[in-house]
Amino acid sequence: MRWRHALLLLLVLAAPTAGAADRLAALAGPLPARAPLPPLIVLNYHDVRDDIRDAGKSDSTAISTDHLIAHFEWLRANGFRMVSLDDVIAARRGERALPPKAVLLTFDDGLISFYTRVFPLLRAYGYPALFAVENSWMDLPDGKRFDYNGESCGRECFVSWAQVQELRASGLVEIASHTNDLHQGVLANPQGNQMPAAISLIYDPGIHDPGTYDLRSGYENADAYRARIHTDLARSADEIARRTGQRPRAIVWPYGAYNRIAQAEAAALGMDVSLSLDDEPVQLAEGRNLPRLLIADNIGVDGLAALIYRQRAIDPQRVVQVDLDYIYDPDPAQQEKNLSALLDRIRRMKPSQVWLQAYADPDGDGVADAVYFPNRHLPVRADLFARVAWQLRTRCEVEVYAWMPVLAFRFPDAKDLPALDDGKRGDHYRLAPWNPHVRAMIGDVYEDLAMHGGMSGLLFSDDAYLRDTDDLGPLAHATPAERTQYLIDFTRELADRARQWRAQLKTARNLYARPVLQPASEAWFAQSLAAFNAAYDYTALMAMPQLDQEPASDAWFKRLAAAVAAQPHGMDRTLFELATVDWRSGGKPVPAEVLGARLRLLQAQGVRHLGYYPDDFVAGRPALEAIRPYISAAEHPFREP
Repeated sequence: MRWRHALLLLLVLAAPTAGAADRLAALAGPLPARAPLPPLIVLNYHDVRDDIRDAGKSDSTAISTDHLIAHFEWLRANGFRMVSLDDVIAARRGERALPPKAVLLTFDDGLISFYTRVFPLLRAYGYPALFAVENSWMDLPDGKRFDYNGESCGRECFVSWAQVQELRASGLVEIASHTNDLHQGVLANPQGNQMPAAISLIYDPGIHDPGTYDLRSGYENADAYRARIHTDLARSADEIARRTGQRPRAIVWPYGAYNRIAQAEAAALGMDVSLSLDDEPVQLAEGRNLPRLLIADNIGVDGLAALIYRQRAIDPQRVVQVDLDYIYDPDPAQQEKNLSALLDRIRRMKPSQVWLQAYADPDGDGVADAVYFPNRHLPVRADLFARVAWQLRTRCEVEVYAWMPVLAFRFPDAKDLPALDDGKRGDHYRLAPWNPHVRAMIGDVYEDLAMHGGMSGLLFSDDAYLRDTDDLGPLAHATPAERTQYLIDFTRELADRARQWRAQLKTARNLYARPVLQPASEAWFAQSLAAFNAAYDYTALMAMPQLDQEPASDAWFKRLAAAVAAQPHGMDRTLFELATVDWRSGGKPVPAEVLGARLRLLQAQGVRHLGYYPDDFVAGRPALEAIRPYISAAEHPFREP
């Protein structure tokens, strides 16, 4: 939201409205009443070792043998029932129900500790488990080693095929594919970032194979990507079948990263059960991916209990919205300095999410004339979004949402597309969503973003509204609720295009404050808090009184919070986003102390999710030390990295 864009919004809104193993005994007793558990809990383990506390051990996903035993004891004492993959498949098909408190144990990476430490425990307890093997690691040539979670590993780190045969013959262990050789990163952008091979298009600056790579962008094309994934999965499945006598029925995605294309290729090879690391409850419907709970940091039974019973909890979110235009610079060296400034600030601030602009808007009118990723229809100002998003995710440990317009696109090769408003009446330029060519082209852009983006979610911007003065075409006689649903359905269509490549995407959408405070104004916006909260993971409510020409008073913020609280699950789904500048006064910064007081006031009203826009990381506004207590998701005291 820049100067010109903010002024347009003011005009729009001014218009008249129509623990540890030693706690086992205490935790083994009855648990207090809690929310119902999902039909299946899938636990994900990796290495099991006895030297986990030794200095220099850097494997955060390893667990000690005594803690694993404590987990097994706690699960049994609290009535959890271990189930096999057979049981899960039968339940998905509707053949037989799973028992209450069903748990599927999974162990990744084909590590030797599964055979030496876990397998004896499975036999002692009679517990079934799923064991995922990565073929290329088991087949390492003599003398070849690689870094596995900070340690040098050769073939001795992994099970042999003879041991795999013994595991399968026991009747307790199902062998799954962990791919043949996709448990690695591939070059995925011009800046040299390595990203998960199973979901990333390979970047080849030399274009050694024009049939495989796009000549304009240098990226692997979609057909070549699909063929690469199919070839790898087929090799894995064929070797497992040859070595064990049974084809794998499950694919366990490296790093938990998958997309619908890879999932379809796995299913075509007989691996109908797909397992990842999504942080959401299991749904047993056929074709649905099975999310797993990652066991990390050698948690004891207290940590395991918290992990299981917090699955349906909605953690408070702290969000910073960032303009990628402020990072971009034609000088690559300056651009890297800008990126470093952002990363340092976010790393110290520790929000939970960054909403990152993916389109270029240097004139500040809110219209996408270009974007920051390769695509079919718009100029690429710089291939930058994937680089910044990946650095934020890996160095700052935040989720990154791609912030994109819904209707405000200006396609240079399709200037005759119908528009709701041409921008000449003082309103926001927006294309007409009822036109099939508009829908197709915008959908292409969203799919291209997902092909290259590496984001965790999508933020649909504030340009998605309909006014009576717009050229509404077939929507002219629709009711306000029908218009609201029409735009929601369009954003769902865009998200579905993106999820072909990023299956785990979450969604958020901007909402003006007036439809919340004055529900009848849905007729002017085609926006509704109740409808948004039902459609998206989060509603990004623009708690910006200056857009409504209202004074930024405590009373206004309290009234807004009360209106949200009156909605079912309103506080669980709604994020209050505050402005750090006052566009009515020429963009004068709001002092960090004032912004902090408003955030504190909203928290006192029961608001759970908070954010702000914009973050001027170059000028250091709002002041880091003043705003950090309110926007950080970290616990006090704050630790400097």
